Amino acid sequence: MPTPLDELRNEAVRWCAAEAGRFEGLVSSSADPLTTDSLVRRAALAAAPLALRSGAWLQWQSAPGNADDETVLRILTLYASDVGVGRPQDSRGSVYLSLLRQLHLSEHAAPVARLVHDPRVADHHFYLPATLLAMSRRPEDFRPELVGADLCLRTVGLLPALRLVRQVHPQLVDWTAIDPSAARAGDEPSGLQLSLAIVEHGYDDGELARVRTGFQWAFTVLKRWSGSLFAELDNARDPAYEMAELLRHRAREGAVYHQVFAIAGRSLSDWLQDARTDPSELLAELAKSRLVKPGRSADSPLVNGLVSERGPMFRVFSPADLLVIRRWIDSLPTRQPEPETPKAAAEADAVSAKLLATVMAGPVDEGRAPGDIREAYHLLQQRTDTPAIRRYALDYVRGWLARSRHRMASDPQRLPEVWGREGLRPWLVEQHDRQGRDFEESATTPMPTREELIDSTVQLAPLTLIDGAWLQGFTDYEHAASEQGYFLFETYWDELGNGVPRLNHPLIYRQVLAEMDIKVPPTASREFAMWDGFRDESFELPVYWLSIGRFPRTFMPEILGLNLAMELSGVGGTYRRARQALKKYGFSTKFVDIHNTIDNVATGHSAWAADAVDTYLASLPVSHGAGAVAEVWERVRTGFRSLNPPSGLLARRAFRRARKASRSLAAI
Repeated sequence: MPTPLDELRNEAVRWCAAEAGRFEGLVSSSADPLTTDSLVRRAALAAAPLALRSGAWLQWQSAPGNADDETVLRILTLYASDVGVGRPQDSRGSVYLSLLRQLHLSEHAAPVARLVHDPRVADHHFYLPATLLAMSRRPEDFRPELVGADLCLRTVGLLPALRLVRQVHPQLVDWTAIDPSAARAGDEPSGLQLSLAIVEHGYDDGELARVRTGFQWAFTVLKRWSGSLFAELDNARDPAYEMAELLRHRAREGAVYHQVFAIAGRSLSDWLQDARTDPSELLAELAKSRLVKPGRSADSPLVNGLVSERGPMFRVFSPADLLVIRRWIDSLPTRQPEPETPKAAAEADAVSAKLLATVMAGPVDEGRAPGDIREAYHLLQQRTDTPAIRRYALDYVRGWLARSRHRMASDPQRLPEVWGREGLRPWLVEQHDRQGRDFEESATTPMPTREELIDSTVQLAPLTLIDGAWLQGFTDYEHAASEQGYFLFETYWDELGNGVPRLNHPLIYRQVLAEMDIKVPPTASREFAMWDGFRDESFELPVYWLSIGRFPRTFMPEILGLNLAMELSGVGGTYRRARQALKKYGFSTKFVDIHNTIDNVATGHSAWAADAVDTYLASLPVSHGAGAVAEVWERVRTGFRSLNPPSGLLARRAFRRARKASRSLAAI
C-alpha cells in the first residue's frame, strides 16, 4: 500500500527539522573560526548544483499545445515566481550565485555549466539536480513525477545544509529568495502553496500515484545526499581531512615536478603518485618532515618560504589552499587520525533506477521526420525532440529565413538599415504613428462580410492558439532571468495570461471561435492538425514559430527581430480594425482589445521587444568591432521580416533551396 502524500509530507517536515538541527549543531560545537568557515564553504558548494538551478526542473512544462491547460498554467505560475519574471538576474539561482560571490566561491559558477569543472564539488552533489534537469527535458514522460519531486523540495524548503550557512551569515543575502518554499514577495503565494495547488487541483488518482512516486524518489535521494554531506562536514572538522583532500586533488600535477626532492627516503613524486588514491601515508610523513613545524604554520617552510615570491612554489597554491594547509599545521600534533574518504550516496532504489534509466535511454531511434506541414505542426508542439524532428525544424527555419531575406531592401516596412546607439524607441514611435495613420485612412474601406470574418478567424487559429510559441525556448532557466532573455520570458508569460485562465490568450481566442459556432479539436491533438476546416497554408507560419522557438541560442537575433515584428504588428491599426469588424457582427472584442493594450509602444510588449533588441546589440563585446554589430543587426532585420515574408515564386524558390542546402549540410 503506497504511503499517502500527506504522510510523506509530514515525514519530510520532521526529517528536515531534525537534519537542520544536526547541521546547525556542527557550527554550535565549533569554537574555531577557521573550522566554521570550512563548514560554510563546503555546505555552500555542495548545495550549489541544486540551488543554482532552483525550480529549473519546471522549465519545459508549458508548450504551445498545452498553453491553455489550467494545470500547466499553475506550473508556469510557480516557475515564473522562481525565475523572478520581469526582473533580470533575479531567479532563485541568481540569488544563490550572489551568495557564492559573497563567500568568494563563485569562480566556476557562472555560467552554471562550468560548475562541473569545480574540483571542490564532488560528483554525487550533481546526482539529484542532474536527474531532475534530464527529466525536465522529457515533460510528456515525467510531468507528475516532477510535480511530486518539486513538492518534496518545497516541503523541505531551505536545505538543512544551507541552514548551517544561514546560521553563520543571516544577513548575507535574501534567504527567502533562496528558500523554494517561500514567497518571492510579501503579497504573493508562497512556493509551497503554489506547488500544493498544482497537486490538489490537477490530478486524478492514477496521476497522484505518480506524483507520490516522484515525491518519494526525491525524498529518498535527498536524504541520502544530505546524510553523506553531513558525514563529510563532520569529518572536515578535522583539519587533516581537508589536507588529505587537497593532497589528493593536487597529487597528479605535483607528481610531475618532484622527482629529486625526497621525504623519508622516497621522492616526493612517488609519494604524490600514491596520494592520488590514498594520501594518508604522505600526510603522516609531511607532518614529520622539515617542511612543517607542528602547531606553528607561520614558521613552516611549506606555507612560508616555499610559496613566497622568490620560492620555488610561488602561486602553486591558491589562498584557499594555503588556508587549508595552515589550519592543518596549526592543529598538529593534537590529533591526526587517518582521514576518511566520504562515501557517495547509496545506490539509488528501484524507483530512482527506473527514472534514471528512462531519462538516459532517450529516443529509441532517430524518429521520423514529419511527412507534411500538418504533421509537422502536430509533432513540433511536443517539447521532447527526436533527431529527425530537430533536423526538420532547423531546415525549415533556414529555408524560411532565406525566403525572408529575398529582396529585403525593397520592403518599405523593414527595420532601418543601421542600428544606432539611440536605440529603437524613436523608430518604434514612428511606426506606431504610421499604423495609426493607416487606420484612419482605411476608414472608408468596406468591412469584411460575416462569412469572411469567420473564415479569417478560423484560418488564424493554428497561429493564434500557439501564441508565444516563438519564445518557448526562453522558458529555459538559463534564459528566463538573463539580461537579454527576461523581457522575452515575461512576454511569453503575458501571452499565456500570467497563469490566469481568463486572461490566457489561446482560451480567449477559443471563446471567440465558440461564439462563431466553430468548435475545433484540442490544439495539441493530431485531429486539430488534420481538421478539414483549415487550409494547408494556415500552418506555414505557425510551423516556423514552432521551429525557431526550439533554437533560442542559434537564432537569438532572428527571434528578437521576429518578436519585435509580432508585438508591433497590430498595435494602433490592425487590432482596431479587427475590433470594428468583430463588434459589427456581435462577437467579443476581448482578444484584440487585450493585445492592443499590452502590446503598446510605451510600456507594453512592443517596448519590451525593442528594448530586448537594444540590450542584445549593446551587449556585444567592443572587441568584436562594428562589423559584428552590423552582422547581428542584419539578422535581426531578417527576423523582423520573417513574420511576413514575400510569397512570390522567387522567394519560395529561395526557401526550397535553403532547406535543401541545410539537409545536405547535415548529411556531411
